[in-house]
Amino acid sequence: MPATKPALAAPRLQSIDLLRGAVMLLMVIDHVRVYAGVPAGGPTAGVFFTRWVTHFCAPAFLFLAGTSAYLSGLRLASRAQLSRRLLLRGLGLVVLELTAMRFFWTFNFDYAHYSLAGVIWAIGWCMVLMAALVWLPDGAVAALGLAIVLGHNLMDSAPQLAERMFASPFARLWTFLYFGGEANLGSDRLPVIVLYSIVPWIGVMACGYAFARVLLLEPERRRRACLAIGLGAVAAFLLLRGFDLYGDPRPWRSARPEMPPLFAFLATTKYPASLLFLLMTLGPSIALMPALEKARGRVAYWVATIGKVPLFFYVLHIPLIHVAAIVVSLLRTGAVDTWLFANFPAAPPPPPEGYTWSLPLLYLVAAVVCVLLYFPCRWYATRRSRARGTGLAPGAGVAASPAT
Repeated sequence: MPATKPALAAPRLQSIDLLRGAVMLLMVIDHVRVYAGVPAGGPTAGVFFTRWVTHFCAPAFLFLAGTSAYLSGLRLASRAQLSRRLLLRGLGLVVLELTAMRFFWTFNFDYAHYSLAGVIWAIGWCMVLMAALVWLPDGAVAALGLAIVLGHNLMDSAPQLAERMFASPFARLWTFLYFGGEANLGSDRLPVIVLYSIVPWIGVMACGYAFARVLLLEPERRRRACLAIGLGAVAAFLLLRGFDLYGDPRPWRSARPEMPPLFAFLATTKYPASLLFLLMTLGPSIALMPALEKARGRVAYWVATIGKVPLFFYVLHIPLIHVAAIVVSLLRTGAVDTWLFANFPAAPPPPPEGYTWSLPLLYLVAAVVCVLLYFPCRWYATRRSRARGTGLAPGAGVAASPAT
């Protein structure tokens, strides 16, 4: 991508919006689970896979945010415009996470004792870093992204180094960059729980940025490349995980003996996201993209519509789920349980005795939330499309758009 260039039309690739819309819908399941009091994984297949299927969400968000950044850059006249856009949007997302989203999650104002560095935080800071990386050649961005994703688990074999990093004056910085956990935004106040540390997610976004070049290939070459990359990642996951060679700090054969073997095999580390976690989730997502390009019909249109406005959907779905949980509490007990105003999603106390929902109720509420959110998303997507001069006919290809 040259520093200055004529603006180009972004390719119409509905696979991006379909994949993004699909993982948004999966995300709803996980966030309803939070207010349902259902544990993140568990001894039964239903509870385990209710959590596991949602692991595909964050990797797809970050990866496609990078892809969309590249494609949106094709519509801009210079690399400087893309860099400035990424910088401003990234900082805006960080502020959004620490203000409105924190309130939507908790419905309380105890900002002095709890904040969350979640997925919107990670996307924001990774966009800020991408504002600098876009000045590099595309090949250098790809190499850096792969080096981070493939190499960051080398830290697993250096526990002494990790201990020195925690003991250094920069311990808080390392918490935000890699280790995650609890830190403070100020010197001794404003505690924040870091779920999504910057590494390896900046590597994922950089890889997604470079992957956009694959999507610019002619259709048959694009199909072959997506299958090769996606299935290659799945094969690497099976090999590395099967023999416990590299890529996750917890060997599946010994780290979780209480789990059935299949569950232990799939229970890769998400915080921070291990190489095996990313191979397990991004591989199938990329391999699926050629099939999504051929998807037609009303369901595909509905899902792609949601995928066109991911931030709009995200901002609306948390308070809607939270309100839905309050309604369920009223219907079940005649009162609103005060537990619903705890510090979700990372620091609530255990749910009250007898509170936990059944899985059918969890999935019913998730389905209702998805249906209700489709209508404002359709309105907003249509409004944006008209502003850009593009259509939204059912079953048509959907233009790739930045992660707004």
